Amino acid sequence: MERTQTSLKKTSQIRLKPIHRSSISDNIVQQIIALISSGELKAGQRLPSERDLCLRFGAGRSSLREALRCLSIMGVLTARVGDGTSVAMDGNKFLETVLQWRMSVQQHKIEDLMQVRIALEGISSEAAATNADEADLKTLEDLIAKMENVVSDPKRFAALDLELHLALARSSKNKLLLDLITLIQGQLERGVSRVLQTQNAIPLSVKEHRNIIAAIIARRPEKAHEAMDTHLKAAIRRYRNSIAEQSDPKRWKTEGRAP
Repeated sequence: MERTQTSLKKTSQIRLKPIHRSSISDNIVQQIIALISSGELKAGQRLPSERDLCLRFGAGRSSLREALRCLSIMGVLTARVGDGTSVAMDGNKFLETVLQWRMSVQQHKIEDLMQVRIALEGISSEAAATNADEADLKTLEDLIAKMENVVSDPKRFAALDLELHLALARSSKNKLLLDLITLIQGQLERGVSRVLQTQNAIPLSVKEHRNIIAAIIARRPEKAHEAMDTHLKAAIRRYRNSIAEQSDPKRWKTEGRAP
């Protein structure tokens, strides 16, 4: 008897959540996304009429419209007055919406984001050395020249720093890489500003960026990858140093560490 009561007590302590029946509109959303993923619905393809969809889904108009509106907001579908609803030609808005939401609701450490940059921007630099056209190269050279002219203005320098990295990503001609780097860059503005406040950070950053651009112009992919890797790892060290300096400025000054 005691054993049974103990067992029941343990069972009652297990954390269980109530099971909720999924809504009809959620099911419609899942089905449409599955049809697009499988290729049965293709980019640009027009969906059947509302009346036909309601009959085939066995759903009411309100549930169907809720599902279609949700998919339109996400960028999966495109709805135009008079033209009906069709599968979006470009899925980038969907990817961007999902990733932006994830980045916004989760607090990522600046250093973690910078580590991800090493992987993405190393590949981006390597691709840029192969794929950048003359217009891309001129843009990169113009941006580094502007950075050199604003070394006394950390705020403006930081803005140009981020702009150069995005221009470099565009030069890779890899749209997915550009999308991912753009999302991360948006979360890194605070970190970049902090890094640039450390001693000698701006002149060192100019030199590192010069090395990256030189390798891209010379069409040396491996060298461009290596130069970007060197730059971003140095940026992480400077970021760590800025944190240490902020937490114990007296010790930092006494030890005289160089960022």
